Amino acid sequence: MRLLASAPLFLTLALAPALAPLAALAMAAENDSPASPTFHRDVQPILQNSCQGCHREGGANLGGMVAPMPLLDYSDTRPWARSIARQVKARTMPPWHASQDQSGIFHNQRTLSDSEIATLVRWAETGALKGNAADAPPPKEWPKTTDGWITGTPDLEISIGEPFFVEDDVEDLYVYFITEITEEMLPEPRWVKSIEFQPGSSIVHHIVAPPLGGLGPGLQPYIYPDNFGTLLMPGDKVRWSMHYHKEPGPGTGVWDESRANIQFYPEGVVPEHAVSWQSAIRADFVLPAGESHVEYTKRVTFERDSLLLALNPHMHLRGKSARYTAFYPDGSSEVLLDVPKYDFNWQTTYEYPHGEAKKLPAGTEIEFMAAWDNSADNPHNPDPTKDITWGEPTTDEMMVGWIIASDAEPGVAMPGGGLTSRARVND
Repeated sequence: MRLLASAPLFLTLALAPALAPLAALAMAAENDSPASPTFHRDVQPILQNSCQGCHREGGANLGGMVAPMPLLDYSDTRPWARSIARQVKARTMPPWHASQDQSGIFHNQRTLSDSEIATLVRWAETGALKGNAADAPPPKEWPKTTDGWITGTPDLEISIGEPFFVEDDVEDLYVYFITEITEEMLPEPRWVKSIEFQPGSSIVHHIVAPPLGGLGPGLQPYIYPDNFGTLLMPGDKVRWSMHYHKEPGPGTGVWDESRANIQFYPEGVVPEHAVSWQSAIRADFVLPAGESHVEYTKRVTFERDSLLLALNPHMHLRGKSARYTAFYPDGSSEVLLDVPKYDFNWQTTYEYPHGEAKKLPAGTEIEFMAAWDNSADNPHNPDPTKDITWGEPTTDEMMVGWIIASDAEPGVAMPGGGLTSRARVND
């Protein structure tokens, strides 16, 4: 460039035809070099596979967690390039908190490979180039949501009933509602294939609604593997335990009408296995003020051969880590799930691949370990100067290790019941 700037005009004109291809090659190298990823060629495929399920108009509402912006095209994504790089480098997005040592075990895993992370980081560092639109993958066809439902039009939709107003002065509130499944709603017993809860307001912290299941921040709809389900019958009563949490103050009151989308197996189809939500739960723990690591354990024994479908640890704001370990009757043991950095806002259900339930021989014990950080180093700690015990409010703590399983023998309900236990209509 210095030669052209200082050369006589005739020399510039003479060299221009020869230099033009070189300039074009230089521009192409800038856009196509492996060191300089482009949006259309390198970034867009990653976003389609791992991000756009939430980051799009009408994207997934995971227990009240809704993506703040779409990431469908270059104009959507370019302003967020550096933020994307920070989030994926820290592995806070996509949200997934199981140990990397357990990669590939759970079918609903939301992670990026090291090479995908490197691509997104490098894309931001090299100017977030757009590239050639011809290199873009075909647009992904996303299923259209129906009235906000991810799982489609409900076979049966139920709600808490009349809209409920959470008053201005409320910070934490537990309210209980009952929905009776009448014969008009459900003329015959039916087996549930999937259940999706939808919070009716932003202040819904969680829902527990036996015999259907529940919802917490970050949870996906639960779709039972083929041949597994929960039986719902006319006359059953769904008992909603609604936990609301918000900042109190004038004008902060909110109306809520949370609901559920129930999808059934086809009429006459009877799955072989009735699913039960067991829990390893303790309420006798104490978290001393200022302690950065306090842990407790609880064991659940499986008296019969069983099939393990999923695991879901639950704590509140001081939750630090969680682990499930199986102790087998032959004396061996196995870590089933390790969550080294528990996140209160992403209470994931870790699901085994459909058709590949984990077999637990009779006599297996599953130990749930929960750990908390009650120190000032925990930025989410409401008050590190207090000893903390079990309590319903978000500012207290809980220890619940959900274990979703079934008896291994077709047609047999698990001993002990759990949230769902009915195996056959005539049981």
